[in-house]
Amino acid sequence: MLSIIIGLILLMALAYLGWSIIWVAPLAAGVVAILSGLNVFDTYTGTYMEGLVGFVKNWFPIFLLGAVFGKLMEDTGSARSVAKKVTQLIGKKRAILGVLIASALLTYGGVSLFVVVFAIYPIALELFREANVTRKLLVPTFALGAFTFTMTSMPGTPQIQNLIPMQYFHTSPTSGVIVGIVSTIVMAVGGYLWLAFRAKKFAQKNDVYTEPTHTSIPAQTDEEETPNWLLSLIPLLVVVVLLNIVKMQAIYALLLGIISIMVIHFKHYSKFISSINEGGKGSVMAILNTSAAVGFGAVIAIVPAFDHITSWLLHVSSNPLVAEALSVQIMAIITGSASGGMGIALTTLGKTFYHVAQVTGLSPDALHRIAAVASGASIFPNNGALLTLLAVTGLSHKETYKDVFVVAFLIPTIALIIGIILGAIGLV
Repeated sequence: MLSIIIGLILLMALAYLGWSIIWVAPLAAGVVAILSGLNVFDTYTGTYMEGLVGFVKNWFPIFLLGAVFGKLMEDTGSARSVAKKVTQLIGKKRAILGVLIASALLTYGGVSLFVVVFAIYPIALELFREANVTRKLLVPTFALGAFTFTMTSMPGTPQIQNLIPMQYFHTSPTSGVIVGIVSTIVMAVGGYLWLAFRAKKFAQKNDVYTEPTHTSIPAQTDEEETPNWLLSLIPLLVVVVLLNIVKMQAIYALLLGIISIMVIHFKHYSKFISSINEGGKGSVMAILNTSAAVGFGAVIAIVPAFDHITSWLLHVSSNPLVAEALSVQIMAIITGSASGGMGIALTTLGKTFYHVAQVTGLSPDALHRIAAVASGASIFPNNGALLTLLAVTGLSHKETYKDVFVVAFLIPTIALIIGIILGAIGLV
């Protein structure tokens, strides 16, 4: 048991310090193997690599196509076009709401949350400047719009956190509709009300907009060409409709979404090769980060003491949804990755949860949605997406994390608890 605790602490501490999970995960797995009396070489080349490769085998096509789709949306100006239209409709004075809705719309349409940040950031700066809202709220606004409900709770989202549970529970992207909708309302409305409240508090202290002294991406101007927003919206609709209404597999839905972008923006064909290449490169790093964490989980699962952890989780409550929520959320917090934490938890306990559901009559749809929501209720300071967002905006944990904690951890955890209650009484 001590070997698992030390390995987990090492993993989280090094990730928080900025070490890549690609290095940290096998290192922490090696420490666990040594302290548990396992053969380090055999554990790494066998158990660890089997866990890593297994995740890549199952999910690389989704990561690849999702990254290419997002990169094409970014490079053709489609993502920016949709974001600009949303903010125009909302109005410049409601900067937080505009950025929130634009981020949510793009992520629900299948665009990677990292692409969303890069595409919307220049527009967000302009809106916050116009509304005289402190930039300290940029990070929590992005976190709420891109890292929470559209990633995990909205039924039908093509984000990977909503697709992974399908493999373990034999479900669909729209599983757990009632739980998903209620969780979405709690996160979206609760998070927005908090940010609006905080904006007023900052304004009362005369803490208002200041120009950034650092940013990793250049500002964009209105003179830059952007495509028609209706045309830009079509690829997003293609993915969502094909995935949820036509019931097409995610691979084909994303592929046709990519084709629709290329058809609509055929005049910019010269950009396609570089966009696809960059998307491909990005997908490799994204899936390696996640699968490295899954490999670490595979090693933990073979340590004899893990049986005690499994037993504790399964008996912590008579409701298996509680056990599932805890295991997914804790692993996502530790690894700093929603999909990585979910991968660890479901790889080791997914079959058990599914068996318990069959025995007790619990709906697998509830297991699906609770796992997804729990994975997103995990944004601690070591979270990889948060670290990227801070790097892009030039802001710090000290300036932003209090509000990130509320909108991306506390309120989603409340939504998770409500979801568990709904699932337990059969409102799925």
